[in-house]
Amino acid sequence: MSAVLDIPVKLADGRQTTLSEYKGKVMLVVNVASKCGLTKQYEGLEKLYEDKRQHGFVIAAFPANNFKGQEPGTDTEIVEFCTLTYDVKFPIFSKISVKGEDKHPLYKELTGSGVATTGDGPMKERLRGYGMEVPDDQEILWNFEKFLIGRDGKIVARFAPDVTAEDSRLVSAIEKELAKG
Repeated sequence: MSAVLDIPVKLADGRQTTLSEYKGKVMLVVNVASKCGLTKQYEGLEKLYEDKRQHGFVIAAFPANNFKGQEPGTDTEIVEFCTLTYDVKFPIFSKISVKGEDKHPLYKELTGSGVATTGDGPMKERLRGYGMEVPDDQEILWNFEKFLIGRDGKIVARFAPDVTAEDSRLVSAIEKELAKG
């Protein structure tokens, strides 16, 4: 079993679990935020989830307040926002830290995997354009960075925050993993 699947996590409703609950499914793990310029990605993510979940696909959303305080709400407020604004039905987990000293063990495992990020060049340039320091290591760049985990629990791909749910690179990677069914 994959180490990623064994790490304890908590759903926004407070239930303790691990990602092994989704073992055998293709999973997209996304760090999300409600007050980010990329927040509208929830719409595409929900459509992707609805289109592919019957084939064994799940999205696991992890709210994080690591970037400019763009996820200030409580777990309840976050779920309410996602449900009312974007009709999100995929699992939303309890708010965690995805970088820095208090980085959640899940994100330590994800970012330490060595899997290269697809499409991070334009996002890095955009952040630099805003005068922000951009990490050269494997740290999370911004909200809505995505990790694709295969049915076997292995991290197979990583996508920059501005690679949307409709992006052919992301969709084809998901379809390739689903075909391994």
